[in-house]
Amino acid sequence: MYEDYERGHSQERNSEDVYSKPVRAGKRTYFFDVKATKGNNDFYLTITESKRRVERDGSFVFDKHKIFLYKEDFEKFQEGLQEAVQYILHDLLHDQPIRQYTPREDQESEEF
Repeated sequence: MYEDYERGHSQERNSEDVYSKPVRAGKRTYFFDVKATKGNNDFYLTITESKRRVERDGSFVFDKHKIFLYKEDFEKFQEGLQEAVQYILHDLLHDQPIRQYTPREDQESEEF
């Protein structure tokens, strides 16, 4: 596990950003970043969850959690994510509508 952490961080330091897609979802923002390895001979994806939190002194900090996803894992990751989402939607929620965030809620989350 430590090796994966180190591998991801060493690649990120030597990587070049190719594409970025931020997705705002209530109090969280998800970043889907395509990166090229040093020499631009390979690509990988980082998925970052960022959530702003207020400290006791009133200052803001961002809690971030990052996943490194390598091309050899794309298909299995996509299948697993799709299967888990479908299970929640159809087996647990029984096709109930999912609550969508409105732009107003996104703005309010920035004020906290």
